Amino acid sequence: MIVDFQHHFTPRELIKEDPGDRLILHYDAMGAPSYTIHSLLYDLDEHVKMMDLSGIDAAWLTSAQGMCADLETSRFVNDKAKTAEKDYPGRFIGAAHANPLGGPDALKELNRCRHELGCEGVVITSEHDGKFLDNPAYEPFWAEAAKLGMFVFVHPALKLNYSQQFDAFDTARSVGREFSLIMATIRLVNSGVFDRHPSLTVHMAHLSGGMASMLGRIRSYQDKDFWGTKGNPRHGAGPNKDFDYYINNNLIFDTAGFAGAITSVKSSMVEIPASRIVFATDYPQEIRAREAVRDFVREIRSMGKDGEAILSGNVGKLLKGK
Repeated sequence: MIVDFQHHFTPRELIKEDPGDRLILHYDAMGAPSYTIHSLLYDLDEHVKMMDLSGIDAAWLTSAQGMCADLETSRFVNDKAKTAEKDYPGRFIGAAHANPLGGPDALKELNRCRHELGCEGVVITSEHDGKFLDNPAYEPFWAEAAKLGMFVFVHPALKLNYSQQFDAFDTARSVGREFSLIMATIRLVNSGVFDRHPSLTVHMAHLSGGMASMLGRIRSYQDKDFWGTKGNPRHGAGPNKDFDYYINNNLIFDTAGFAGAITSVKSSMVEIPASRIVFATDYPQEIRAREAVRDFVREIRSMGKDGEAILSGNVGKLLKGK
């Protein structure tokens, strides 16, 4: 069974201006391109046609509008994802959307998603509201997700906390979001989130921003004695085990984020085992054409045993009922 673990939709009701056949680009407060709106986001019939052509059985459905949103929007998106499940039996699997900094009401919504809607995972962003994932304000969320047995999907932040250095050439989207994912992974490991919640599984988007190319350097800086940071309350902090333990036990990575470039997937596999990677496309944002998704599936399958593990063999590491 092939599941697309990064597949996006936006309920039509949340799009103020009808895009028709146009692209509508939204900018953030700093003037950086933030999000592209188009009709494919809500045309689920077209989603299914693409999946049929590509051989994708089901898609784990997330919505940018519901990521770290207010309670009303989160509930609306969660209910719409559930409706998509019912309208297209077996083709869509709704993710929970709950603001990790939303307090008791957000955690109550997370419980509703788990117990009433049957969601197995929840989506958040890599940074939000001026805070990063190691901030103590996130701790109630990590504890609740672990208690509920839900995996957490970390999607790149659509609005970075500090985007000054990405003020031109659309770099906030092209590389700023990937930097945010790398930092989110380092923060999760070194702040002890997995040590406090050893059963927690976190699914990092975009092969964690292409983190594999930086792993040699990341591992080196885990040696606090060598770099002289031991004893410093922030820079000397570290986990109970070595960095790779968490890659192999708590982290899952997906193949989205590179516009279908198989070379990015292959280069990441030098450091990240195929057993920790799941298939994802980022449809219909970074990939929009049916044929491009079909070709991406074929290229992953051409990698043999590792490709089959990515396409279908690792599905159960996130969706326990599959």
